[in-house]
Amino acid sequence: MSRILETSLYFPPHVETAADLSIKTTIPEAVIKDKFGLRQKHVSDDSMHASDLAVAAAKPLLDTVDPLKIVGIIYFGSPHKDYSVWPIAPKIQYELGAKNAYAFEIMNVSSCFPVALKVAKDMLKADPTCRNLLLVAGCKESQIIDYENPRSRFMFNFADGGAAALLTKQEGKFEILESAIHTDGSFWRDVLVPAGGTVHPASIKTVENRQHYIDVQDPLSMKERLDPVSVPNFLNVIKQSLAKSGYGIEDIDMLLPLHTKRSMFLQLLEGLNLPEEKAMYLDHHGHMSALDPLVGLHFAEKQNRMKKGDVIVAVSAGTGYTWAATTLRWN
Repeated sequence: MSRILETSLYFPPHVETAADLSIKTTIPEAVIKDKFGLRQKHVSDDSMHASDLAVAAAKPLLDTVDPLKIVGIIYFGSPHKDYSVWPIAPKIQYELGAKNAYAFEIMNVSSCFPVALKVAKDMLKADPTCRNLLLVAGCKESQIIDYENPRSRFMFNFADGGAAALLTKQEGKFEILESAIHTDGSFWRDVLVPAGGTVHPASIKTVENRQHYIDVQDPLSMKERLDPVSVPNFLNVIKQSLAKSGYGIEDIDMLLPLHTKRSMFLQLLEGLNLPEEKAMYLDHHGHMSALDPLVGLHFAEKQNRMKKGDVIVAVSAGTGYTWAATTLRWN
């Protein structure tokens, strides 16, 4: 069996409140709290980057496992990294002293934690020599938000942090069950950083035009196409993941979604007939790319909101657009 043995988080100390964001964005503080579902978020300074946030999150797990016994390290965090064309996982391996671990990354933006769980579970199952894996992620996406751009308004909740999970095929807290993943590639061009790639290489002009921030090309068109399918696709991958694991939506004891606007969060709960106390909502941390469900899992355990035997679903979605869910059970 594949299990999560332990989890760990790191957040940079600086906090931006809803009041701070109101000044930056000219959006009323009440709207940021009630509609964006955000009371505060952590924001990193210039001294920490995605790799540093990931390493800081993972280091406490070395009290649980000898770093020399980690077989593999999988980075699943933000694609906005220290450098643009650069593998982040080797630096994390080096900083953690995990000299015997191979290291690589999975990049699927915000949907990546449930996907990474599936990949890691399959690796643990397929390879008898693979006994300990480290999933680790960092996010500094607050840095790519242009608060002067109303097209990117739904991303104003982007925040910074690090998260890590130690996986094992031995005894552990959370058994990794089955996953469901759905991609609709018709959304491939809707959300992106316009410049810095091969289509628009970096230049004086792209900097002057503020094209190095994440942008939504046509918000109205995206909304018209995405709104009818977003919540149904969330619900479908949750139901499929549960069914493949031998459960139904009535069996959910804890839902771990990415941070979204509050209205979508409530729609999701309504579709699952789930009370709010059975879900984690990160209104004090915001959206941290793929980290959100792992952050929710860590907090749900530490706040005693779960018990042994509970069925837990990690669910997320990422632009492009991919929806993914993985079911866990606390042994």
